[in-house]
Amino acid sequence: MNNINILIVEDESIVAMEIESYIKKLEYAVAGICSHADDALEVVSENDVNIVLMDICIKGKRDGVETATLIKEKYPDTEIIFLTAHLDDYNVDRAVELNPTAYLSKPFKREELKAFLKIAVHKIQKDNETNTKQKDRIVLDREFSYDLPRQILYCCDEMILLTKKEQELLKLLIDRKDHVVDFYSIESTIWPQRETNNNTIRTLVRRLRQKLKHKFIQTVPTHGYMLVLNGKHNHGN
Repeated sequence: MNNINILIVEDESIVAMEIESYIKKLEYAVAGICSHADDALEVVSENDVNIVLMDICIKGKRDGVETATLIKEKYPDTEIIFLTAHLDDYNVDRAVELNPTAYLSKPFKREELKAFLKIAVHKIQKDNETNTKQKDRIVLDREFSYDLPRQILYCCDEMILLTKKEQELLKLLIDRKDHVVDFYSIESTIWPQRETNNNTIRTLVRRLRQKLKHKFIQTVPTHGYMLVLNGKHNHGN
């Protein structure tokens, strides 16, 4: 189901096989069954594991929480569902630090597991969508980012409305960031059908600067403009 791979880390073999049979009926893939912490870490390192069903009491020098902590440190997108007969404050407090999808007390109902698996899958899908969107964005600073394929400017994740010419200028500057974009290049890109003058270009740059809170666009006297992202900005016209 949705290419979701689940690792079962369970100390009791019969319980582990029952869980495996059930989640396969739900059409999820099983990446493996382990009862030892080291084996679980090995499976995760060698396979694309999305969800770990983790018993607290497992074999090895590390318990389930310690093992899950190592998994989350190396693979932070992995969702953890704890399965345990131990509801003492010590174990619950340690588990909560990992922000698990669930902490199920044994014996648990199958419908509970089914529901929390759906929640885990939903979180994974949402994270994947967010990561995909972020890959398309160029981060300008803590406030501003630019979605290059869609040519959209964001400030604090809010879209900034740009005119067509402002969009064209910003894209040109971003495409050549840290390099001077001369007046002729700006003119031929934004006004290809007619001649213009430096005053018209300066007006456009001034408008774009205002929307960028006077960041990033540096004036290179007698040559043109440059987009700089190192925090050193020239506020001139």
